[in-house]
Amino acid sequence: MSCKVSFIGLGVMGFPMAGYISKAGHNVTVYNRTGSKADRWTSKYKGLKVDTPAKAADGAEYIFTCVGNDNDLREVTFGDNGIFKTIKKNAVYIDNTTASAAIAKEIYNYSRKNNFGFLDAPVSGGQAGAENGALTVMIGGDQKIFDKAKDKIACYSKKMKLLGGAGSGQLAKMVNQICIAGLVQGLSEGINFGMKAGLNMVDVIEVISKGAAQSWQMDNRHKTMIEGKFDFGFAVDWMRKDLKIALEEAKKNNSLLPVTEIVDKYYGEIQETGGNRLDTSSLIKRFRKK
Repeated sequence: MSCKVSFIGLGVMGFPMAGYISKAGHNVTVYNRTGSKADRWTSKYKGLKVDTPAKAADGAEYIFTCVGNDNDLREVTFGDNGIFKTIKKNAVYIDNTTASAAIAKEIYNYSRKNNFGFLDAPVSGGQAGAENGALTVMIGGDQKIFDKAKDKIACYSKKMKLLGGAGSGQLAKMVNQICIAGLVQGLSEGINFGMKAGLNMVDVIEVISKGAAQSWQMDNRHKTMIEGKFDFGFAVDWMRKDLKIALEEAKKNNSLLPVTEIVDKYYGEIQETGGNRLDTSSLIKRFRKK
C-alpha cells in the first residue's frame, strides 16, 4: 500500500535509498541541504522537493534521515526547521545516519513523549549496496515500530534485524566499523607483503579468497588496492568519524580497542597526505610512500 514518505539527506547513500522507496510506489518528498541534489533526485525519480526538513515531514507517515553526524542529525530533527516541528502523531521516524548511541536514545525518549515511533537504523554495504538496494540495516527500537516500518526499510535492504532497544542499531554499526578497520589493515599488510615478495597478488587472492582469509573487503577491494585506485567506496573522513564514535563508546563501556586505535591513527596519516575523500582501502598507501 502506498504511503506518504519523506527522506532527508540525499548523499551517496540517501540518494539511491530514497529512489528505491519511490520506485516501490510510495509518495516521496525529499529535502537536501544542497538543493541541487534534490533537483537531480526529482529529475530521476518520482517525488517532490521541499526546502526544509519540517516541510518534508509535514503529514508524512514515515520519515527517513541519512545525514553526516550527530550535529547534522540534531539540526534536521530538533532544529528551528527540523522534522520535529511538524511530525504527526503515530508517524514512524527511521534514522539511517551513522551516529552515536547517545543521540539515538535522546531521540527515542523524545519520540515516546511526543507519540511517534523511532528506530535508529544505520546501514552497511557502501555506495554499491545503496545503489543496488542491497544494504544491511542494524536496528534499535521497539518491536511494534519495527514491525510497522520493516516493509519500507526492505525497499533498500537485503538484510535487516532488530537488535535491541534504542541505540542498539548504532552500537551494532560500531561493531561493524571496528571489524572493517582491522580487516582492511590486515588486507593492506598482506597485499603489500606479497608484492614485496614478488608474488602475483591477483593470483594469490584468487586462491586464498576461497579459504579462511576470505572477506567482503578482499573480494571487492583487492584489485583496486593492488592497482592503487581508491575512489570506489566509503571515504576516509567518514570512517574516522565512525571510529571516533566507537572509541568514545568504548571508554564508556570499558572495552579495549587497541587495534582500532592504531588503525584510526593510520587513517589520520592518510588524511594528512590529502586522502580525506579516498575510500577506506587506501590504508595500503602507507606502504607506498617511497
